[in-house]
Amino acid sequence: MLRVIHFEFPAQDPEKSVQFYQSVFGWEIVKWAGPVDYWLTTTGPEGSMGINGAIVRKKDSIAPYPVVTIDVPSVDDYIAKVVKAGGKVIKPKHAIPGVGYNAYCADASGLVFGIMQDDPSAG
Repeated sequence: MLRVIHFEFPAQDPEKSVQFYQSVFGWEIVKWAGPVDYWLTTTGPEGSMGINGAIVRKKDSIAPYPVVTIDVPSVDDYIAKVVKAGGKVIKPKHAIPGVGYNAYCADASGLVFGIMQDDPSAG
């Protein structure tokens, strides 16, 4: 069974959202050094229940609502499964350097989600 491993919260004012989640829940949030405004969010200690995620500027988000990402062994294989089941690819497979491969899809009803293949050699 494959698991949800990441979330993205789209925010109109990410800096304000960062302050909110840090203040209310004590989350550790740091701005990613990559090419997109993206704030990596740690929601608890490694090995504890739950997932980590990110806050992304709403205009850069793939959807206007929170999006979850599912860990898969092969983005290519799961894109094929998504399409065969009546879904579609929203953003094709792309590398996240040093992390892995990611794509965004929509299910048969249009709900957007991500799929992620771990591969530290991606780039």
